[in-house]
Amino acid sequence: MFVTGLLLAAEGSPHLGVPWQSLAYNGETLLGSTLDTARECGFDQLIVTLGTASEQIHDRIDFDGVRVVVSPHADTGSSSIVPALDAVDRRTDGIVVLLGDQPGITSAAVWSLVAEVAGPSTPLGISHYDDGPGYPVWCARELFGGLRQLRSDDDLWQLADHHPVTQVDAIGNIPPRIRTWPDYHRTLGHPAPDDPPHTSLTARPRRRRTTH
Repeated sequence: MFVTGLLLAAEGSPHLGVPWQSLAYNGETLLGSTLDTARECGFDQLIVTLGTASEQIHDRIDFDGVRVVVSPHADTGSSSIVPALDAVDRRTDGIVVLLGDQPGITSAAVWSLVAEVAGPSTPLGISHYDDGPGYPVWCARELFGGLRQLRSDDDLWQLADHHPVTQVDAIGNIPPRIRTWPDYHRTLGHPAPDDPPHTSLTARPRRRRTTH
C-alpha cells in the first residue's frame, strides 16, 4: 500500500502575532518537530502545506524530502487540503492527515491507524482518543473527490456523515493544538502568561532544503 502523509501547516496564527510554525519547541521549531515525527512514520510520500508566511518559514525549517504546497488563502479559512491533492502521487492509496501545530501526535498513533486501514478497503479512518475523535485521519483515494469539495480544512470531519468510518483506538486524550500563547506555554510545561514571549522563543533559522 502506498501512503501519503499530509501535514497541514498553512493556517495562520492571529492570536500569536508571529508564525506559530517558527516557535521554539523541543530544541528546534514547532513545525520542524511535527515534521520530524511525520518523517518517522515512513510515509511513501510526505507533503506539507504552508500559507502566507511560507517565505519566513522556509528560512527556519528543513524541508528535505518533503513536497511543499503553498496555500495562500488558508489564512482566510480556505482549505489547504484541496491544493495539496494536486501534489499527491498517482500511486497513492490514501492520505494520512496530520496537523503541524499538534506536536503530541506520535508516529505510533499513525502506525496504528495505517495498520487498521491496510486490510479491507476503509474509506475513512479516524483516531479515537479517550475524550473523542481526532487526528491522524485516513482518507482513501475514493474520497479524494469529496476532499476537493472542502471549503475549509475543518470540513474534513463532515465526511464522517456520508461515509463508513473505522475508529482506531489511540492512547490518552486528544493532543492539544498550539493556537495561543497559553496553549504554547502549557505545552512547554510553563506558566501561561497572557503576554507574548521574548524573541528568544523564536527558533533560530535552519538550513533550507526543499523537494518540489
